[in-house]
Amino acid sequence: MTIFQSILLGFLVVCAISVSFSRNLLNSILIYMSYSLIMSILWVCLESPDLAITEAAVGAGVTSILFFATLKKIQAIRIESEKAETTAAKNNDAAAQEKQESEAKDRKAEPAHE
Repeated sequence: MTIFQSILLGFLVVCAISVSFSRNLLNSILIYMSYSLIMSILWVCLESPDLAITEAAVGAGVTSILFFATLKKIQAIRIESEKAETTAAKNNDAAAQEKQESEAKDRKAEPAHE
């Protein structure tokens, strides 16, 4: 086994572990795609080009497209982007509220001019 194949096997293990711990479905699909592509490269290194082509076409191609279509169908991609927008809006609202509170404190601290 060459060093290149050992590195690829290491990447396979990292992909397998990281897809298990990923909470984002879109990231999980992208990691799965990279796993399939690395596996297809390993099949080429093992002198099995027919399996490499099948792995690349089915594993990284067709299956990933079906996963993306499923996420779109169940609206998981839209929901995750809405969560990010909602979080950003909450952060903006909190910052505006803090600014108003600090301005109110500044007004109270200023002496009245008569």
